[in-house]
Amino acid sequence: MSESTELSSESNITTITVQENGPLEIQGEIVACGADGKTIREGKRMYLCRCGHSANKPFCDGTHNKIGFTDDGLGVKKNNA
Repeated sequence: MSESTELSSESNITTITVQENGPLEIQGEIVACGADGKTIREGKRMYLCRCGHSANKPFCDGTHNKIGFTDDGLGVKKNNA
């Protein structure tokens, strides 16, 4: 079990994990709302698209695997200039 899974299951903390070469994984008590404010999904785990090619936006549909999306999931790197 990952550290983020342990945090969410042991407390009321909602965690967002940037998956390497994949989506954002959100764990906790989640309500996803559309631009109009209406609930589009509720749950304890969701995956949000990062590649921009999902046919089910804002949710991940696995297209990142088909298009070869790559990102190390470690966030923006700072230049030491």
